[in-house]
This record gives sequence, C-alpha cells and structure tokens, in this order.
Amino acid sequence: MLLTRARTTVAGCALALSALLTLSGCSLLDDSGTSASSEGGGSAGSGEGAQGTDADIPYDVTPLLKPDKKYFGAAVDGAPNSMKGVDTYTAMTGKQPNLIEYYAAWGDGFDAQGVRNAWAEGALTLVSWEPFDVTLADIAAGEKDAYLKKYAASVRKLNLPVVISFADEMNGHWERWGTKNVTPKQYVAAWKHIHDTFTDAGASNVIWAWSPNIVNPVKSVELEPYYPGDGYVDWVGVIGYFTLEEDNAYQSVFGPTLDEIRTFTKKPTLILETAAEPGERRRADVRNLFAGVEADDDMLGFVWFDHKKRADWRLKVSPLALKEFKRLAAGGSFGFDVRKP
Repeated sequence: MLLTRARTTVAGCALALSALLTLSGCSLLDDSGTSASSEGGGSAGSGEGAQGTDADIPYDVTPLLKPDKKYFGAAVDGAPNSMKGVDTYTAMTGKQPNLIEYYAAWGDGFDAQGVRNAWAEGALTLVSWEPFDVTLADIAAGEKDAYLKKYAASVRKLNLPVVISFADEMNGHWERWGTKNVTPKQYVAAWKHIHDTFTDAGASNVIWAWSPNIVNPVKSVELEPYYPGDGYVDWVGVIGYFTLEEDNAYQSVFGPTLDEIRTFTKKPTLILETAAEPGERRRADVRNLFAGVEADDDMLGFVWFDHKKRADWRLKVSPLALKEFKRLAAGGSFGFDVRKP
C-alpha cells in the first residue's frame, strides 16, 4: 500500500578477479550463479546437496506448493544472506520462520548463498524481484535477456526451491511498474517472457508468486487483466497491512481481494507481505491475522514484514502484541521444515 509499503532492496554484487566474495549483502556468483567453493543444489525432492548426476534432476517443488501446515514467514534485516536477524526473530517469537523474504532490484545477482543459508535452517527463500531501472516493455521484448538468462541459469544451477515474486503491487499507482506507467498487457507479456526464459533454462525449481496489493485503496483497478494465467502462476501472493485507517477484521482487510481473485483462479494464496500498525489495536490485529489465515484452507500462510519503514512494523516495539503473536505462533498449524514437507 502507498502509505505502508517499504523496500529493502538487496545491494548489488560485484566480481573481484575470479574469486567469489560476499559484498554489500549479496553473494557473488560465477557465470553459473554458484559460489566457487559451494556444493551443488538439492536433488529432486531430497533436500540434500546434489552430488554428481543428481544435480541434473530439477528439484521437485510439488510438495511445497500446498503443504499440510501453514508457512510462518518473515522479512528481516540482512536475511537470508545473514541469518542473524532470523535467529533473533526466532528467539523473539518462539518459532523459527520457514519462509524468508528478501527484496532484490532488477540487475542484482541471484543470492545463491542466502538461499543455501535459509535452506540449511529449514526455510524457503522468497525473492521479491523489483524492476526499478528497466521497463517491462524491454523485458518482454527480450532486450534484457543476457541478464535474465544468467539469472535463470544461476537459479537452476543452485537447484534448491525458490519462490519468485516479480513486480508486485502492479495494481497500485505508486510503483514504477504500476498503473501509471504500465498496461496490463505489458505486465503480462513481461511476466510470461521471464517465466518462459526460466523454463527454457530448466529452472523448474521456482515457485512463481503473482502478488497484487489488496484492492482496498485501488478499487477501480481490476486484477484479472494483470493475471498471466494458471500456467504461469503457482501462488497468488496477496500484499496487505492492518492500518488504523481501516477496519481490522481479517475479512475487511483481505476478503474483497480474495473474493475477486477467486473469480478467475483457484491457485493457493499466501499473504506475501503483512504487518500491523503500532498502537493499542495491534494485539487484536495480530489475533485476527492468525485466526483468518488458519481458518482459510486455501491460505498457505503469511510473511510478517519486520522492518521500520514509513512505520515501525517491528514486533518488538509492541510488547503486548508480541506476546500475543508468540502465543499464537506456538500453535501446531504454523511452521514446518521445508526440507521435509
């Protein structure tokens, strides 16, 4: 949402000689997208490091698409390139997140080491890929294929499951790729070209999350024209926050958007980014979030945006809300080891 959204774009990466180092939060990759000292990615469905010919088998993401338990996700500073913030979040909430979201600008290298770090702790990585300095028309036309193909090859080479959300909140006017600058046709064309490029690279280890903002602030914008189609989407990743200007019932925040989405796709949904504005109501907002997600069989879980950006969304600033969050997170419905779904 315009008043609540924030970006924590991952810093760019650079190569120094032929060695692979870590700089400004991103792992530096060789031409294949893999650190020179690393092992291969996971073998299909095993969750173990691929060795030898196992690396030729794409990781089977099917068990992760709609698991029995809910995803318990978080976006925290530095993660997953550094998992210190995740460890702190785990100690604070009493449960380890199994879905770690980070933000990357178009042009950034794929953070293969970060994905490994998260996987080693039983968590899936979600990349929010933001095309700040490129037009979607150029992407769709293949003008950026050199970068795109290298990125896709890096993801395939790692061969661990990764969630990619490209150009989220496309139905908002506040994004450079939003309604003021991009038509639905251009958006869909860019999405399909990116997806097809990954398919051509054999990178079927990607879970594709199409992620509109909740429709509440942009009721006049229809979502269906922006939808690439079920063949190009695995999850619908809804983005929405509990703000003091709006009613805090789960159905009020997310219901209108989910109802509209259900008119054109039955794909599983995930609250890809959410939090509650600080204040006396925050404890109730947390309660409504957990109850709403748990009651919705099609809702896969949520990712809590634990950053101070435009508002302080961090749980630690609201002790009573944090206590409620910790109590509800302890339930058996949320969290599982993604290596053993």
